[in-house]
Amino acid sequence: MRLDRGLVKGFVAMASLVALVATLVPVASAGSNQPIRLTVYNYLDATSPAAHREIEEVWKAFERANPDIILEREDMFGEPFHQKLEAYAAAGRLPDVIYMWPGGRSSTLHTKRLVKDLTPFLGDMAREFHEAALAPQAGGYLAELPIAITATHVLYVNKGLLDSLGLPVPTTYEELKAMVPALRAAGKDVILMGAQDDWVVQSTLFSMIVGRLAGDDFIDRVLAGQARFTDEPFVRALRFYRSLFDDGVLNRRIFQTSYNEVNGLFASGRAPFLVDGDWKTSNFLTDPTTGEALIPPDRQHEFVLTVFPAIPGEVVHRTTSMVPGVGFAMSASIPAGSAKERAAWRLIQWLTSPEVQRIRLETGAAFPSRKNVTSDRLEPLAQERARFYERVGGTYVLDNVLDAQVYGPLNVGLQEIGLGLSTPEQVAASVQRALEAWRASR
Repeated sequence: MRLDRGLVKGFVAMASLVALVATLVPVASAGSNQPIRLTVYNYLDATSPAAHREIEEVWKAFERANPDIILEREDMFGEPFHQKLEAYAAAGRLPDVIYMWPGGRSSTLHTKRLVKDLTPFLGDMAREFHEAALAPQAGGYLAELPIAITATHVLYVNKGLLDSLGLPVPTTYEELKAMVPALRAAGKDVILMGAQDDWVVQSTLFSMIVGRLAGDDFIDRVLAGQARFTDEPFVRALRFYRSLFDDGVLNRRIFQTSYNEVNGLFASGRAPFLVDGDWKTSNFLTDPTTGEALIPPDRQHEFVLTVFPAIPGEVVHRTTSMVPGVGFAMSASIPAGSAKERAAWRLIQWLTSPEVQRIRLETGAAFPSRKNVTSDRLEPLAQERARFYERVGGTYVLDNVLDAQVYGPLNVGLQEIGLGLSTPEQVAASVQRALEAWRASR
């Protein structure tokens, strides 16, 4: 019987991963036959092609190599993840290992110090990470060990579609706006977004706009009480955002489009542009369970990852909104020096290891937070994602630097502006009131 060479390579790779994890020192106390139980709260899009490898080569590989640790893992995605995590925190029932954000999306865990500072656990391993990945987070300490560096804004471009219509990749907003009539005549939308959930516009588009038109210094001054959201730089950013709808660049249908529905729309050529985070790349790559891809590898060279074209009046140029990535944290309720603490750290080490980061690089799920993580198995679109980081700078993601009490009204206000229900000035005033209420509550 002949074995498929790809399968053989896969088995060998899996065996090497299991062998590596097994080299770690067992955590169960000497003479104890009782395994350590860890509850894990994980963020996972089960519809993504990356999900299969994540489960098989990350989670199950760890379990096979660590029979002395039993994982009770709960996977959630999108807003339900955040809502349930807040409920866990309010009830004082946080899982032992938690997927979390470096800032506002996980502000409760940071500011109430519900998770441990991981800096003392790192030791010499710290040198293996990019410096930006280990910067203090929202609570002033390293609450989670990032699995990635994340650009929350990417302009995905179907260059093949543009070429077929005789249109160039735009470098300025004026050039993008000028394309609207031709795209409409061809029955196409201009920019797609899956913005039914209210976080999408703020995180993947508006944060970039504020970074370009106001700059991080302005946000720093607002947080220091030296400027206000009602000042011209922020209002100007809101006005430009409104102009995207007035100019036909964005359609109000984005608010009726679910986050995952947009994947198929873009892959099928509904529009030449998609705005989303860099993680969206993984949805277009080959699904290992089916061998199929929304964008087949032989067509991926037709797609480019870039940033929104130059905006009139911008003070910062060619930037995306960027943060140290999400990662895994350890509950502060785990006793210091305990077998459970050693087990939790062992899991976090594995989840941020070069081997696991290589898997996430190959699936497009995350760009590595560790240095020198590469792969020769990248599909063309994953290679394009790696090149993207060589071409752009980064500014704040607003829901990373603002508390949920502040960015929540902004998220809603951005939807209201897009739907014609609020003006930029009204939303700016609402966000400023929310900031003042948050300050008063601290």
